[in-house]
Parts: sequence; structure tokens; C-alpha cells
Amino acid sequence: MARPEAAFCRTCGHAMQRAVPPMEDRERAVCPNCGFIDYVNPINVVGTVPVWGETGEQVLLCRRNIEPRKGFWTLPAGFLEAGETALDGALRETWEEAGARVHVDGLFTVLDVVYAQQVHLYWRVRLADLDLDPGPETIECQLFHVDELPWGELAFLTVIQTLEHYVADRRTGSFGVHYGEVVWPRP
Repeated sequence: MARPEAAFCRTCGHAMQRAVPPMEDRERAVCPNCGFIDYVNPINVVGTVPVWGETGEQVLLCRRNIEPRKGFWTLPAGFLEAGETALDGALRETWEEAGARVHVDGLFTVLDVVYAQQVHLYWRVRLADLDLDPGPETIECQLFHVDELPWGELAFLTVIQTLEHYVADRRTGSFGVHYGEVVWPRP
């Protein structure tokens, strides 16, 4: 799932070579002609945990209409775009995938997905209303009571971990920010 390095320089078009650039500690794709270095850095995925009810007893999930994992349930999330903050991206994805208006409670999970070269960030949000309008990437949206989440039908490990944290924090009545690494296969 790793993104490939550039075969040709984005600056001058010359073939790239593997080398350790000056003042660096690892090999990278480097242009021997102009010196451009192709840094392959993690992609940020941003999303929300939209909840409904006085105590947040229902969670909004979206059934995916795109691959990967088409037909599976997920939290509204997607790739952060250049020029937006992580929170703005999460709110945009929530609007695009669920047509949901929300109030932000705070950052909830930060999950490293090293094997996929990604970092996932989720915010806890409260739905402003139930006037939802799923976009083309979503087959349907549905509220699930926390005791009836479709664990076996969730699309991604980051969604599973985030929902596990939500259920546990809701049980204790204290929400924190959770940091961790998602490992595949899951132990």
C-alpha cells in the first residue's frame, strides 16, 4: 500500500536515483541533475465521530459507495486537502459524505497507520439536526446505538479503534484524546 517514489524528477524530468542526500539519514529518490529530493511523507486522513442524543448514545455511520471496502460502514472521513486545516478537512468530509451539520467537541483520536503511510485524525462532534443529505460516496447514513454498532461490518481498523475508544470513554463519562498505532493484522 506504500506510495512509490517518483521515477522522474518533477522539476527537470531527469531519471531519479536512490541516494542518501546530504545531512540526511536514509535513502530517497534524488535527481542527479538538479538535486530535487522526492520526500514520500504520510498522508493525513481526517474525519469525525458524529453523535446524536443527550448523552451521545447514537453514532452516525456512512455506508461506503466507493472502494476500498464499498458497502461497509465507516465514520465520515477522507484525505486532507492542501490549503485547509485538519479540522476544516474533517468538517468538509462530514458534509460531503453525510450532509451533516455539526458542533465540534474536540480532537478525539490520532492514529498512525504506518503500513499505509497515513495518519488518521478524528474529532468528536454533535449533530446539529438529523437533516442529512449523503453525497455520492455514501450509499446511506444511519444512526446506530452504541450498544448496536455493526462491528463486523466496519470498513477500516482506524474506525474500529476510534469507536472502541468512544464506547469506552462514553461508559466512563470522560472523553480524552487517544493516540496510537494501527497494526495490521490486528493482534
